[in-house]
This record gives sequence, structure tokens and C-alpha cells, in this order.
Amino acid sequence: MKKYKLKTHKGTAKRISPTGGGKFTHFKMSRNHHRRRNTGRISRALDKKQILSEGDTRKMKRLLPYV
Repeated sequence: MKKYKLKTHKGTAKRISPTGGGKFTHFKMSRNHHRRRNTGRISRALDKKQILSEGDTRKMKRLLPYV
């Protein structure tokens, strides 16, 4: 029997990156639009990647099978 390859969801692959421990990181939304209105603390927080929640990790493993 043939084993079919799983397809990577390209939109997810561009936005989410895996960590060494099996978790996923992403940038928060609203990073560019009207950013000058935010305080410096909020702007600096948007520069860092955030860890994705544990419930979404299962979804990401399905969307990114070869990561």
C-alpha cells in the first residue's frame, strides 16, 4: 500500500516557528497598525515572540506535520 505524504499548511508555516522543547512561538497581532499610539512598554512586548497555548499545540502539529 502507498503511504501518502501530508501537506504542510504554508500560511501557518510562515507565521509560527517551533521551539526545541516542542512548543510553538508566534508574534502577536497589531504590530504595525497605529503602533505610535501604544506605550513603549506595549511596543517592546509586541517585538517579542509569544508561546502558543497548549491547546493549540495539537492543531499546529496537524498543520505542520514535518516540523
